[in-house]
Amino acid sequence: MENRKETGILQGCTSLGQRLFLALLLFIVSTGLHAQGKTVSGLVVDKAGEAVIGASVAVKGTANGSITDFDGKFVLKNVPDEATLKISFVGYKTQEVSVKGKTTLRVTLEEDNELLDEVVVVGYGIQKKSDVTGAMARVGEKELKAMPVRNALEGMQGKTAGVDITSSQRPGEVGGISIRGVRSITAGQGPLYVVDGMIIQNGGIENINPSDIEAIDILKDASATAIYGSRGANGVVLVTTKRGKSGKLSLNYAGSVTFETMHDVNEMMSASEWLDYSRLAKYNMGAYPSATPDYAADKAAFGSVAASWANIDRAWDNGTYDPSKVGSYDWASHGKRTGITHEHTLSASGGTDKFQGYASFGYLDQKGTQPGQDYKRYTLKTSFDATPMAWFKMGADINASYSDQDYGYNFRKSVTGEGDYYTALRVMLPWTVPYDADGNYIRNPNGDVNIINPIRELDYNSNQRRVFRANASLYAQVDFGKVWKPLEGLSYRLQFGPEFRYYTLGIANAADGINGDGNNRAQYQNEQRRSWTLDNLIYYNRTFAGQHSLNLTLMQSASAYHYEMGDMRATNVASSDELWYNLHSAGSLNDFGTGLTETQMTSYMLRANYGFMDKYLLTASIRWDGASQLAPGHKWSSFPSMAVAWRIDQERFMQDFRWLTQLKLRLGYGVTGNAAIDAYATKGAITGLYYNWGQKDSSLGYVPSDPSGKNPAKMANTGLGWERTTQYNVGLDYGFFNNRLTGSADIYWTRTRDLLLAMTIPSLTGYTSTFANVGRTSGWGVDLQLNAIPVQTKDFSWNTTLTWSMDRSKIDELSNGRKEDVNNRWFVGEEIGVYYDYVYDGIWKTSEAEAAAKYGRKPGQIRVKDLDGDGAIDATHDRQIVGKVRPDWTAGWNNTFSYKNFELSCFLVSRWGFTVPQGSAILGGRFMMRKLDYWVAGTNEDAEYYSPGSNGESDDTYGSSLGYRDGSYIKMRTLSLGYNFTPQQLKHTGLGTLKVYVQALNPFTLYKATDWLDTDLMSYDNNTRTFGSATTLKSFVIGLNLGF
Repeated sequence: MENRKETGILQGCTSLGQRLFLALLLFIVSTGLHAQGKTVSGLVVDKAGEAVIGASVAVKGTANGSITDFDGKFVLKNVPDEATLKISFVGYKTQEVSVKGKTTLRVTLEEDNELLDEVVVVGYGIQKKSDVTGAMARVGEKELKAMPVRNALEGMQGKTAGVDITSSQRPGEVGGISIRGVRSITAGQGPLYVVDGMIIQNGGIENINPSDIEAIDILKDASATAIYGSRGANGVVLVTTKRGKSGKLSLNYAGSVTFETMHDVNEMMSASEWLDYSRLAKYNMGAYPSATPDYAADKAAFGSVAASWANIDRAWDNGTYDPSKVGSYDWASHGKRTGITHEHTLSASGGTDKFQGYASFGYLDQKGTQPGQDYKRYTLKTSFDATPMAWFKMGADINASYSDQDYGYNFRKSVTGEGDYYTALRVMLPWTVPYDADGNYIRNPNGDVNIINPIRELDYNSNQRRVFRANASLYAQVDFGKVWKPLEGLSYRLQFGPEFRYYTLGIANAADGINGDGNNRAQYQNEQRRSWTLDNLIYYNRTFAGQHSLNLTLMQSASAYHYEMGDMRATNVASSDELWYNLHSAGSLNDFGTGLTETQMTSYMLRANYGFMDKYLLTASIRWDGASQLAPGHKWSSFPSMAVAWRIDQERFMQDFRWLTQLKLRLGYGVTGNAAIDAYATKGAITGLYYNWGQKDSSLGYVPSDPSGKNPAKMANTGLGWERTTQYNVGLDYGFFNNRLTGSADIYWTRTRDLLLAMTIPSLTGYTSTFANVGRTSGWGVDLQLNAIPVQTKDFSWNTTLTWSMDRSKIDELSNGRKEDVNNRWFVGEEIGVYYDYVYDGIWKTSEAEAAAKYGRKPGQIRVKDLDGDGAIDATHDRQIVGKVRPDWTAGWNNTFSYKNFELSCFLVSRWGFTVPQGSAILGGRFMMRKLDYWVAGTNEDAEYYSPGSNGESDDTYGSSLGYRDGSYIKMRTLSLGYNFTPQQLKHTGLGTLKVYVQALNPFTLYKATDWLDTDLMSYDNNTRTFGSATTLKSFVIGLNLGF
């Protein structure tokens, strides 16, 4: 009995223990389950109920996330009950959904029309991007920030189709820009710049700090640019700078350090190679006794300077020549360094709903890769917008800059010379030396008076250029609709834009230097440009019956331009140390001049934008310009334009095509002008002429023209007018798959008439020519742009933009009925900007001596094609077009890869099918030479270049035919890697934003047709620029952007 009782007690205890254990286990499990969270599944669809594939679904504030599958479904585990899910996808608005009390969800995403509703600047106003009817492109702040640049032009390069931008390698210099090719023969091809609504008359936008730019809008076709009338023929670049925003004061800093190095693209001959080349040249001229090295001959040819001759003499040990023992001096090492650039920008922004302000200060200090080339720039930007009353708004923008450029050494005489210090050193003969054994400077290291030692030229030359620029945009605007309801939509804006530019140039050349050449020379030049523009604008914007929208713009504008200059030059100034500040010490000026130019313009413009049902869009405008530089009866001209657009995607029959986001067809027509007339071109010139009256001394008199002079003055033509360009454009804007794929395609045609050209007139008038509007050109082109997001996941995205454009232009008519102007390389029916020369056909071989003799040639000399087959070569019948300045096409490809907080960007640029006139070489055996394949009898008769000395020390008769090379290239312009810190990472730092990045500029070239030139850069020779540089630049950047 007791045993049974004890057993029962034990069983009860066991049962109680089991229960307690189970209860504890359930508690632990439930606690664990609560900690791990729940599983949430769901479906993501669009407003039509279609599955959204690849949408990101994440628990807000955590790394827990997933993406939707092919059915739009997702499953997320370990989701806290209080959590919020964040659902996002390209082309849709991001949504946040609470999961409290839920385990299944159905989320409907709404389309994000931000891309369509984006506001762009169109000139004298703004428009929604979806309502734009003309051809235009935009480079926004995001694109500018992704790859920081030193000037605004670099920021546009390769980013927009139809905009061709070239590069410069000298600090403080900017490249060139053309929009949709060229149309004029003699007038400028640069676009019109408009900053914050005001036309810039005093230069470009290189003075604006890129960090201060909000966006750049480019108007490309005439339907968009015609509102700028006589100034808009070459396209319009609209720059919008940053303004203040409502909210608390924010401080931002952007800084970078750039390390830039210079690299040789071609290779110069070594000392022994040059000696072999020079001996051969002298042998062919009969100035060297044999085709093999000879000590006595070497001594006679190269031994006039003992210190330099020692490098050759050492190769003649024991009377036998050993080329490996020829000594050399590294001249080029004195001409380059690692260039270091510091750039810093500090900005502040903030305000209330009544007042917003922005201010920034920028500093750029660029040390060039060549000693003596330096550039500093200071920029100041301020702006404010005030709304003291609901119906009244006013504001101002001021951009100011000061730059100080040390231009560096350049050869300044009338004969050919090197344009920079490094090149001047690099072309010194490598076996020569700059100093003798006692350290004394050797002016002519090989005894040749035309080969001057440049190693001390930085001490002997100063070339300083300083520029102060300021431009402003001041405005006041009244909204009458907020004063009186019946006037809703009517507003008036007054804006005023003053500009100022002051430029000084100071040059000093010491007597001991190459440019001084025995005299202390100095030059001081100053220029002052002042201008202003005053615009009165009336806007009327209304929507009627919910379907009709009408926007009217009326403008009256007045502008004035003032330019004055003074230039003084003196020889034999007392001391070069005084630079250009004591010209009086020379006793008298050997050259001086002053100048004054003033012009004015008055304009009126009417523009109407009409939209029906947000599907059918019309823009029409007409502008009248009156200019002071034209004669009475010709001062005024009108410039009309019209464009229509059809938003096909808004039609009912397109609603079932859910993969189509936007589709807009555009047709445009417009007339623009080119302000090609000089300020006083319609006035008669006065020419000074000395005449001897009998036995008296010659006395100075003045006549309208001297027909016997080299460049006689042209007869005034009071009928001169502007060049006028008519342009037609057909364009298509598209967007697919919720704008994951967007872009545009445009084709255009241009006709330019009334080109300003010199026309021959009978000399009995006292003149030989006059300017007249007599020429015509035409052209066409294609612009393509593609933007895509090929990959978009929770942590990774890939954005890519591809631009491609081509343009063709030809001359249709020249003055006096001519079909060609050979001196200027103008040919009716051919492109604007061509090269015209003999056609290279190899080098005559020894076996072809008899055939060569028929053309007055001999083996080793250049053979050119006998185009007319008459057995003789002459300039009239045997030259043809051998190249062209403009490329066949240009392209840019930008890719950005983002993984979590990392961002990798790469940018490729290409110019294809243009000619660089840099291939010819004078093989006279006298000057330094790059390595090239020259003709040697019997051993190298398939060479590209002629035999050295075959025409003495001069170039071959047809040497220029070797000059035309294919400039095509594909270059990696930028590689950039950055990291953006998250708000959580910056929580305790006091910072709002922080980005660090490294960047490589021009790290490598993928392809180039001419391997011994960088055809992306310019070369400098006597202050002239030519495409194709023997050196290239590579840079490495470390940057930091932070905000407080």
